[in-house]
Formats: sequence, C-alpha cells, structure tokens
Amino acid sequence: MSQNLQLRFIRLMGYTVLKVFKRVFSAIYVNMEGLSALQQAAQEHPVILMPNHRSYIDFLVVSYILFSYDIPVPVIAAGIPLAGMKIVGEILRRSGAFFIRRAIGSDRLYWAVLSEYVRTIVRKGFAPLEFYVEGFRSRTLKSVPPKLGMMHMVLEPFFKGEVYDVTLLPISISYDRVLEESLLTRELLGIPKPRESTSGLLKASRVLQENYGSMHVNFGRPLSVRQLCEGKINRSQYNLRPRDLPQKPGPEEQACVSWLAHLMVRIQEEGSLISPWSLMSCLLVQVPPSVLIEEGLLWHQLTEKTLWLKKLALDFGAHLNWPEHLPDSDVLSSAAALHRSVLHRKAGRVHLVLEGEPERTRPVGPEEGVTRTAVAALMLAAYRNQSLHVFTRPALLATAVSVTKSTQRDELQAYFCFLQDVFSNEFIFVPGRSSQVTPASALSSV
Repeated sequence: MSQNLQLRFIRLMGYTVLKVFKRVFSAIYVNMEGLSALQQAAQEHPVILMPNHRSYIDFLVVSYILFSYDIPVPVIAAGIPLAGMKIVGEILRRSGAFFIRRAIGSDRLYWAVLSEYVRTIVRKGFAPLEFYVEGFRSRTLKSVPPKLGMMHMVLEPFFKGEVYDVTLLPISISYDRVLEESLLTRELLGIPKPRESTSGLLKASRVLQENYGSMHVNFGRPLSVRQLCEGKINRSQYNLRPRDLPQKPGPEEQACVSWLAHLMVRIQEEGSLISPWSLMSCLLVQVPPSVLIEEGLLWHQLTEKTLWLKKLALDFGAHLNWPEHLPDSDVLSSAAALHRSVLHRKAGRVHLVLEGEPERTRPVGPEEGVTRTAVAALMLAAYRNQSLHVFTRPALLATAVSVTKSTQRDELQAYFCFLQDVFSNEFIFVPGRSSQVTPASALSSV
C-alpha cells in the first residue's frame, strides 16, 4: 500500500513526463497565482490536492508542475491495478503513489489500516496528499457524484483535533483533446477496459504521434476546512472517547463530509475552461448520426450557432479557452482540425468520421458498423458534457418558469429544488444550497 518517495525517481519521472508532454501537447497553461497560494498554504497546514479526473496523466501533470516550481511533490492515492505494472508500478510508488482498492466493502481491517495510513500522512504534513474525490476517471467527461470514503479519512484528523486545520485545494484540469477519448467511449458501450500493464503502455505509444492540443491546469483558491465547517459540526463529541479508537461517523459528520465533497467538485467545474470544440459538440449531437455521416452539416451554420452559444456561455459566467487574438473562423477551423478523427470538413460541409475509416480495407458488418457509429456519436456527447454544467442551472430555471407559469419566488424556487433532486445523479448540486437559490442567483450560479 505505502509509497516510497525518492528524489532520484521523481527526477526520472520528471524527465520522462516532460518528453511525453512535449510530443502530445502544444502547450500546458498554469495559473501562477494559484501556485503562489499553494506554496504559502503548504507552509502552514496539511494540504489536500483534489484534481478532477479525466485522464491517466492527471496525476503526472500535477506532480510535474509542483516539482518544476519547487513545491513538495504530493503523495497520491492510486488504484491497485497500477501497482501490478512491472517496473512502472515500482517507479510510480517511488514517485509518491500509494495503491488502494477501489472498493473496500465490508473489510473492516483494510479500512482501519488505510484510514490510519491516510491520517498519518495528514498529521505529519511532510507532503501534500492528492486524491480524486470522484473516485475514478469520468468516462463521460462530466463531473460525477463524489465518493466520500477518502474524503472522510483526510478530514478525520481535523474532526478529532489532531491538526489545527486542513487546507483543501481543488484543481481543474481541462483538455482540448483527451488521450483516451476512444477508449472511454468504448467502455461506455460495454467493451471491457484493457488491463493496466507495462506491455499495454508500450503498445499505446502510438498516441505520441497525435496532437492533443493544449492543457490548462487551474489551481483553485486554498480553502480552510476550519472555516468551512464552522457551525456545521460539533467537534467536542470526539473529546468523549480516545482518539485512537475507531468511531463510526454520525449523521452530522456525514452531512458535513458530503457537503465539502460536492463543494469541491463544483469548484472544479467552475475553474475548468470550455473549449470551442465542446460548444461545437453541443450542436453536432443534435444532428442524427446517419444524417451527419451521409449529408453532413453546413459549416457556416455550425460556426454561426457556435458563436451564438459562445455568447450565451459567457453571459452565464463560463470560462472559455478561446484565443482572443485570432479570428473566430480560425479558432473554429483549428478546433475541427484537431478533432479530425471525429469530424471531416469537405466542400463547405462537415461529416462525422467513423473510427478507422480512412484505413478501412474490408467491408464492415452491421454489428461493427453500429459500434463504430456509436463510438463517434458518444465521443461527441462526451465533449459536449464538458460544458453542460454551464447551462444546467439556467435550464432548470427556464423549465421551472415554463411549467409553473408563475412569477412567484416561492413557487419557482420549490420547482427548481424539485428539479435539482430529480437530476442530482446527473449533475452536481451542493447539498443545502438549493434552499438558498433564487431565480436571479440561479442564472449567476454557474
């Protein structure tokens, strides 16, 4: 389970990661004010890094950035399958990774050992602790409801008074193009995920021949758990029994942990950058795949509607990865060219490209044809999902106004909260915030 962090292996990983990043990404952007705040926070209290999780390389890029700017490299909670990779697993362990089960179930002994290990890292504070509050990579590229087990473990030292405070730092990682885009969509179709192995990693080296655009890493504002939990939990209950005895979390503590976890995911969403391709995908998925394959869509219609959607997203407070120094037509053309494996532009129209179509040398059967079409359509839907959180709350408000046909605040708020409950498994809503949402704030609460 435990990590074995060693500087020489961190340097080896840094050298390797730099070579890979230079091959696949045109640029990696980091907000320096967030890094400066992290440097200051790391000197005061234990820091918990909480990135969103869209790709295998998420943990590599965070560690590389911290190493490059002379900030302590984090210890990272990783899945056990990575530990089984020959050579690579040991390199990851000596670069700060510790390996845990994805599902603990009713194994109380494993829970106790893991909980004590995590608590020790938080208490000692020798390095930031990094984990993914969503639990696993999002196959749909949208935020998923958080898992609370690890969140409870990192907060327990604060609840028990073992540390004065804990700093939570949400990190938003945004990709123009995700390395595993095809793999993720195939998993959604039920095709088993390839087992993590060193040989599989070497076979996947063909991704180095592709261009994946730019990556944006946004380090959020450090948040004090002490301040966030003020008035939400009574920590004096922990004084009634020895700290070392395991204690089942009560309803108050569970509610506080859930609230903090959902809040972190929402901040991750707010800090992410929406790419032009994501807005284009919002429109492309509205066209039936068969039509998009055979007839296509007029390019000028797609550009006009995308620019309209861009303005709407900005009105709702979205952060866009849209170069201001380039004409809009060039930005959209560049986005389409980057995703040429999905979209083909010809004679003023754009067409959906099926996976492997240029290299096809044999007739495709009905079953394979359906799979290839589904993969392409799901890929568009996944990139569309990256921007859904921008429009979710305004859409719910518009639905409430349309259904209730009322201008009364109480009626609109009641139906708005009802819709939040209905879609709580699809989108992230912070528990307790629905009662504070007004029709005006719904439009600004993006």
